[in-house]
Amino acid sequence: MTRKAALHNLGCKVNAYETEAMQQLLEEAGYEIVPFHEKADVYIINTCSVTNIADRKSRQMLHRAKKQNPEAAVVAAGCYVQSAAEELKADAAVDVLIGNNRKKDLVPILEAYFAGREAGTGGGQEPARKDPVWVEDLAKPSSYESLRIDRIADHTRAFIKIQDGCNQFCSYCIIPYTRGRVRSRRPEEVEAEVRRLTAGGYREVVLTGIHLSSYGLDFADRQGDQPELLKLMKRLDGIEGLERLRLGSLEPRIITESFAKELAGLRTLCPHFHLSLQSGCDAVLKRMNRRYTTAEYEEGCRILRRWFDRPAITTDVIVGFPGETEEEFRQTEAFLQQIHFYEMHVFKYSRREGTRAAAMEGQLPEQVKGVRSDRLLELDRKMSLEYRKGFLGEKKEVLFEEKTEINGVPYLVGHTREYVKAAVPWEENRKGTMGTGVCSRLLTDEILLLSEM
Repeated sequence: MTRKAALHNLGCKVNAYETEAMQQLLEEAGYEIVPFHEKADVYIINTCSVTNIADRKSRQMLHRAKKQNPEAAVVAAGCYVQSAAEELKADAAVDVLIGNNRKKDLVPILEAYFAGREAGTGGGQEPARKDPVWVEDLAKPSSYESLRIDRIADHTRAFIKIQDGCNQFCSYCIIPYTRGRVRSRRPEEVEAEVRRLTAGGYREVVLTGIHLSSYGLDFADRQGDQPELLKLMKRLDGIEGLERLRLGSLEPRIITESFAKELAGLRTLCPHFHLSLQSGCDAVLKRMNRRYTTAEYEEGCRILRRWFDRPAITTDVIVGFPGETEEEFRQTEAFLQQIHFYEMHVFKYSRREGTRAAAMEGQLPEQVKGVRSDRLLELDRKMSLEYRKGFLGEKKEVLFEEKTEINGVPYLVGHTREYVKAAVPWEENRKGTMGTGVCSRLLTDEILLLSEM
């Protein structure tokens, strides 16, 4: 009998990669993949636990799956499982628990579960609904979980997971506890996957990880002073058929003069750098345990702008961190204006049980967080528009990705190397192709019209 499986992803690009990989494992084992809203024999929810809201969404999706088919096996996988395994064991909606670093074993875990259920027990021990529970203690040393993908739903850009875990322990963050210590994928494995994907028609690859800048720190055979991430990018840069190489989120401290110089010499590199900031106030950064100052961050931005022509520098900012005064917030606001980012992801601080920040004095009311968030979101809109306008009249290359409608007119939309959206009038069979033209005007505040040459 062919079983039907449905998957749902919550959270980051790393989770998305792992969900794609789990789907591929199921397909190779003969499962039929169906949309999550349809009736299935197995529901796999790759959960997130970065905030309390993420926990709640994870629980909601698990309960929704069981409601859709009470006879189905509901699998909770990922970060929320790592942080709340005992709670989930008592949840009648959840049948199988799979923590991080065990997703590669999804198929044999399901086989064991179904065999136990058919026998009326969970392998002769616990009731089948609660057996098996596959959750490792990630505080202990562990190896990189080997997952792979050969194709992705989006046939233009591939997100490739190359690293897992984090050793930073920022005071507000639960991730080191749910993802464990730094573990890196071997460069030869990354290269092999990128070669398969480019051979299949993918033009752009995005390297992603939980703490990307730490890639390779766990390699026993590390040599020289160059970051292992840079060595990997040089290796991938030589792959025939790969046209664009993009980086996920970077730690500011990785940006040095020599690092930027080497990046600037890569054929495929996209000048789009997401440098996580979180606060523009040194006192708040210290409470966050971010391990750099605003002066060091600013110097990293200066270095990038010396080696690249108007690089797209984006960031994350948390407002309303415990104890953040109005003066500290104004320092952040002024610093953001000074750097002049292309885009900012603004988050209101969310108290996360199990972190040091949750116990800090000076927890701010939601109203204050909301006002500060609104101010930064308005600043983001202003700076983003100014950055995009800077490309008007210039020739740019665009990788076309999707169809959209603007004022009732169909367009084909894609991104420049700086990750700025641009569009041309819709034509069939152009998704995944490149186009070059002049950015003639703004179709919307976010999308430029590309007049092709």
